[in-house]
Amino acid sequence: MTTPIAAIDGGVRLTLHVQPRAGTTEVQGLHGDAIKLRIAAPPVDGAANDEVIRFVAQTLGVPRRDVTLAAGRSSRRKVVDVQGASVAAARTRFLG
Repeated sequence: MTTPIAAIDGGVRLTLHVQPRAGTTEVQGLHGDAIKLRIAAPPVDGAANDEVIRFVAQTLGVPRRDVTLAAGRSSRRKVVDVQGASVAAARTRFLG
């Protein structure tokens, strides 16, 4: 099984499983080999993707411009690259 958090040049790559239309935006633990995020936005007009980027940036303490959606624009499974974040910080903040 692969890890949901991996080092990339200058940052980290997160593999996420996103559940849109939740009551609040929060980390829900693991879903297989991905971090499960409940997102309080519908999957309409990119709203859920925008909320994923906002939440990841806020959680890791980086500017939104440093968070990019690398894969999964129209899927529940998303890959997000975060520049300026460490694997250790991502593990602590997303996996406890």
